[in-house]
Formats: sequence, structure tokens, C-alpha cells
Amino acid sequence: MKIMIVEDDEILAREISSSLAVWGYDTAIPGGFDNILEEFTQCRPQLVLMDINLPYFDGFYWCGRIRQVSKVPVLYISSRSDDRDKIMAMAQGGDDYVEKPFHLELLKAKIQAILRRTYEYKVKEQIFLGGDLHFDWEGQTLYQGDREIALTKSERRVFVKLAEERPDVVTREELMMDLWDTDEYVSDGTLTTMISRLRSRLKSQCGQEIIGTKKGQGYFLL
Repeated sequence: MKIMIVEDDEILAREISSSLAVWGYDTAIPGGFDNILEEFTQCRPQLVLMDINLPYFDGFYWCGRIRQVSKVPVLYISSRSDDRDKIMAMAQGGDDYVEKPFHLELLKAKIQAILRRTYEYKVKEQIFLGGDLHFDWEGQTLYQGDREIALTKSERRVFVKLAEERPDVVTREELMMDLWDTDEYVSDGTLTTMISRLRSRLKSQCGQEIIGTKKGQGYFLL
């Protein structure tokens, strides 16, 4: 799990980062605060620790921008204790709020709880899709009966993302973000072609549509 630490107090950011490393997490600290969204898309964290008082734009603004492209959990860490700030934090898409100063053990407990709620309960052994078509989570492999259906690296990433969010819609932006760190260059047109090819292949295997489209939003597994 990688955690992005958006905190302009360099000493505190380094202290949190060191503690997270001891607890077994990877960390990323932005090199600047003028474009947190770009930093976010580059490091692709599973959790964001977000201060509110930041240079250029505040944490409320950046949480809102992140929410436009991702459902990754955001935990606010702030010295602001007013209830109005906490309400604003949740309204902008935050998942929890920790007031400074805080004990690192409290932060650890909050992080563990958020990650457990967000990711652990999504783990399944298999997803059955229709006929004898199923996806094995442990091997990250798609099968028809006992026969593996070959997928490219990018197709596998797309399918895993759709399976994780099923039955919710996954936006094209979320899929593009998930594909940015593969070996293949994926443009908007490439994504359209990839989805079409994957949809046709799955339909030919089980005789029915597996990937649905929400017009103007994205895709979902039926």
C-alpha cells in the first residue's frame, strides 16, 4: 500500500513518512504544492493524508479535484478544530479527520481502519460472470471452465478494475489512471478499442454481454 502525504510542514511530513515505513507502507511526498493532482496521478497511492492549510490551494480544493478522477480514500490531518471545517472536509469527499497534534498510534489506527474498509472487504475468491466464465482473484486470471482466457496486461488491468468496483460504474478517467503505469501506451481511443475488443471476446465465450456501458460516464460489469 502506498500513502501520499500532502503536508507542507516538512519535518512533520518526514516524521509521518518514517513511521509509515516502519509500519510497512510505501510513501510519497509531493515535490511541490502547485499541482497536487498531477503528483497524485503519477504516484497512484491507495490513501492520501491531506493537510488543509497548504500553499496555492487548500486541502479542500485538492480533495475535490482528486474526487473528480478517483475514489481513493482521503484522511485529513489538520490543526483546524472547528466543526465547520470537519463538515467541509467530508463534503469535499474526505473519509476521516485527525486533529493536530495527534499521537502517531492514533494515525496508524485511522489508516488501518480506512484501508480495511476500502480494500479488504472487496477481496473475493472468484467472480462468476455467466455460463462457466469466472475470474479468479488469487491468480488474477479469467477462465472459461478450466481453460484460461488470455488477456493482455492492459486488458487484465481494465478487467480487475471493473471487477473491484462491480456493480458500480468505473469512469474512463479512472481506467486511464489505472493503465498509466503499464508497458503499453494507452490513449483515449486505445481505451475505446480495448474495451470493445474485450467485450466482444467475453461475449463470444459465454454468449452474453459481460461489460455494460453507462453513456457519458463509463463501464461496469453486469
